[in-house]
Amino acid sequence: MQRHQITGHTELVGLMAYPIRHSQSPATHNAAYEKLGLDIVNLAFEVDADELEDAIKGLKALKLRGSNISMPNKTIVHKYLDEISPAAELCGAVNTVVNKDGYLVGHITDGIGYMQSLKDNGIDPIGKKVTIVGSGGAATAVQIQAALDGVKEMSIFAIQDKFWDNAKATVEKINTKTNCKATLYDLADLDKLKEEMNDSYLFTNATGVGMKPMEGQTYIPDKSFFRPDLIVTDVIYSPHETAMLKMAREAGCKTMNGQGMMLFQAIEAIELILGERVDSEYMKEKLGISYVYE
Repeated sequence: MQRHQITGHTELVGLMAYPIRHSQSPATHNAAYEKLGLDIVNLAFEVDADELEDAIKGLKALKLRGSNISMPNKTIVHKYLDEISPAAELCGAVNTVVNKDGYLVGHITDGIGYMQSLKDNGIDPIGKKVTIVGSGGAATAVQIQAALDGVKEMSIFAIQDKFWDNAKATVEKINTKTNCKATLYDLADLDKLKEEMNDSYLFTNATGVGMKPMEGQTYIPDKSFFRPDLIVTDVIYSPHETAMLKMAREAGCKTMNGQGMMLFQAIEAIELILGERVDSEYMKEKLGISYVYE
């Protein structure tokens, strides 16, 4: 493994989460720094919720350029920051902390990454209706950003579990703070799901159904839910093609997995922290990312 030559000038960007050793994020960020010719390294730190406040104090004291934030810290790190972006406030989550000379600003780039990946693949939901399934952190970020960017109408489906109240709150935020009209439905009503999908430009799975430990599973009963001109996307990037995406592709739909979202949220975070944007085509080639199925 080729390693960055560390000097007295080398700066540091962190990743704070627990567990974290499985993450692809440091490899993605370090590849970007190399391409940009920056004397910066990205390191993963195992930090859980109980240690987060001290870790953020350490970030400021040691003058890290910033840090990426993942679970379980995304919904609590705002308490230790000086400011958060409007999107992060609406989502109730932060995944990027920027250190501006000791003034810490929190951002959320998950939704931006998703919307950028759509654009990168020639998909334009602006001014159109979309249907999105999910009520967790990734789903909320996608839903909020889509509404902020100009999606006209959104049908949100979720199961009535511990995240149901979060889904209701997301719908209220979208309806009161954006120009998008959002409606929440129970995912148990599959007839309604089929009806809303049939009336949408884009359908997105923003749940964990399809990845381990639910790999090979989908809540879509059969191919009749998909029409050939419906665009179908998934926030999951491993496996490369979920059972739902395979079903949609076989029904003739244009499909896209979550690798693009993963890449573009990282590119956005890098630009926020360092003020420089890395070429996405280079990053796709460097990381072996291919997320499009025709």
